[in-house]
Amino acid sequence: MRKDPSVSTPSQNPPRRSRWWAGAALLVTIVWILGAGPLGAFLGRLGEVQTNDPAAFLPDGAESTEADRIAQDFDRADGVPAFIVLSGDDAITGDLLAEAETLAERIGEQPWTTGPVIGPLPGTEDPSIARIIVSIDDRHDTGDSVAELRALLADEPVDGLRAEVTGPAGYAADLVAAFGGIDSTLLVVAVVAVLVILIAVYRSPLLPILVIVASLLALGLSGALVYAAADSGLISLNGQSQGILFILVVGACTDYALLLVARYREELAARESVTASVLAAVRGVTGPVLASGGTVILGLLCLLAADLNSTSSLGPVVAIGVVAAMLAAMTFLPAALALCGRAAFWPVAPHRLGRAEEQSTDRILERHRLWGGIARLVGRRPRLIWLSTTALLLAAAVFAPLFTAEGTGQADVFRTEVEAVDGQETLERGFGPDSGAAPALVVTDADRVDEIVAAAEDTPGVEGATPVTEPGPPGTEGAVLVEDGRSLVEVDLAAVSETTAAVDTVRDLRESVHAVAGADALVGGVDATDLDTRETARRDFAVVVPLVLVVVFLVLIPLLRSLVAPLLLMAVNVLSFATALGVGTLVFDHVLDLPGADPVVPLFAFVFLVALGIDYSIFLMSRAREETLVHGHREGVLRALTVTGGVITSAGVVLAATFAALAVIPLLFLLQLAFLVAFGVLVDALLVRTLLIPALALDVGPRLWWPGRAGEQDPPSHQRV
Repeated sequence: MRKDPSVSTPSQNPPRRSRWWAGAALLVTIVWILGAGPLGAFLGRLGEVQTNDPAAFLPDGAESTEADRIAQDFDRADGVPAFIVLSGDDAITGDLLAEAETLAERIGEQPWTTGPVIGPLPGTEDPSIARIIVSIDDRHDTGDSVAELRALLADEPVDGLRAEVTGPAGYAADLVAAFGGIDSTLLVVAVVAVLVILIAVYRSPLLPILVIVASLLALGLSGALVYAAADSGLISLNGQSQGILFILVVGACTDYALLLVARYREELAARESVTASVLAAVRGVTGPVLASGGTVILGLLCLLAADLNSTSSLGPVVAIGVVAAMLAAMTFLPAALALCGRAAFWPVAPHRLGRAEEQSTDRILERHRLWGGIARLVGRRPRLIWLSTTALLLAAAVFAPLFTAEGTGQADVFRTEVEAVDGQETLERGFGPDSGAAPALVVTDADRVDEIVAAAEDTPGVEGATPVTEPGPPGTEGAVLVEDGRSLVEVDLAAVSETTAAVDTVRDLRESVHAVAGADALVGGVDATDLDTRETARRDFAVVVPLVLVVVFLVLIPLLRSLVAPLLLMAVNVLSFATALGVGTLVFDHVLDLPGADPVVPLFAFVFLVALGIDYSIFLMSRAREETLVHGHREGVLRALTVTGGVITSAGVVLAATFAALAVIPLLFLLQLAFLVAFGVLVDALLVRTLLIPALALDVGPRLWWPGRAGEQDPPSHQRV
């Protein structure tokens, strides 16, 4: 038998060369630890460059954006409304009312207020409740301003009265606070989950630590890069993007690390030299990792085609994270493994068994008992297996069209008690269900004001419409204010702001005022922003989904040197997504009884499940092609399934666990995204990649690699089973 030149011997790998490789590995390790380690400080500073204002997520061409921009010219001292709700056991009168008036005056002196502070106004339904209306200057950070307002209310309380801050400003502040645990709780939960899984997989105390350190270094590097890009204005960062960045970096880096370590274990069983084993492992997984990471990056960058800024900004943010994950997994981790040698696997180091390609398929299947048994099962009845698994997936996928993503009320966004929601409930007890309504703003040509007012008042759900007038003496009605030939009409809605009912009213209002000929009317306001966000999200889904499919398909063609295999893989992954969405529909509607879903949930779930789910197919099929070129199609597929089964399943469980960690953030959107992606990844790793794809590949036969010729040639006679 010819000697394998890649196996090192003392003469081939003299001490000088060994020392050189050891020095290089030590240098790479030190550069990462001293270079990327301190960069982790930027993770705690990402909140400084976040933008969580829903209005900033819309494109400049959105109707509400244009209307709100024009409305600023009318010098209405506009800001973000905040309602201070005061409640007690008895009617608020006399001394209590006087104290509340003093409090209102004190609030009006703050630099972050704009316009007059209105109130206190006694409740019309319950006299034990009163409210003060404050306008937060939008030139100040709303979250910080509300935090200062709440601190002031705590420091200067009105005796016997409870104070709560609600309204659009209160909700915005509580939304920002909900993301406050991202840089601590989320990271801790994700890392602990990964560590537990890795210990179970490796049964070694050292390897999991090396993988976790690689993930944390990648996270530190990505945090610094994202901070620099957001601070310079190159990208936009919000709370949900930051949370997904943390999860994806840890999950992706761990996945790549699992693939590298599994290949390294194989090479250690075939070689004496640790250095040669590390280099061979790196060579063996570089292609699949680059293809996998490249697919994820390109798929995520397709989000740049979205009009919703919160969606388009996610693409480059997480793409930076995937690049950092690939760098850490393919540079730091190999260097650390080379320094640790076989001791990394202590207490069970790999035994030398000979090169894998020199072993018969039967021996490979015997060595991997579990996955060898699954491979034999798939090999015996491939058609029955792929048809039955497809039927199972379709049974769940039929519920996918029932998934409703029409948005929810602002109060439904939170999964825990927050002050804004509690305050809104108190406000409604005191002033009725319409007490939280903020007016819609209609910008129109000045000579069409009367027609616009009439059209607005005829719209169901509208309580009244009033043009903005010029300031004048109290008790007198000034002339309609005109700026550059336009006037502004305030429309009072019956529904509470930022609810589905208010959004529906604004939709009807737009139809009414757009029908007024020559008015050139634009509808803005808080609820118009919500409406535009929902409609833009639906447009983004229709544009981004086909783009992702085309991009991923084009990446798979040169990787697999085939047209048939990429088509089958794409079809299977779309079916897997539909299955996750169908199961999500049943769980959200009938188990958790959730109030609805954010419009961007299906799009984010699709991008992550297709871009990440295809990873496992890439890992499997790239190894299948490698084995097929040596052993033929059938043996190649079975060997690939057997040797990659453990690592791909482990990678799927790790990624599912990290995405599930998003559920610790108490927001409805992230709970739903966490479930859909985690469940979908498990379906991909445990069912699709384990049974469906291998069985389908065997049933299709060598035509799977058409127009390439992989699998058509016979394997060498000494390797036939």
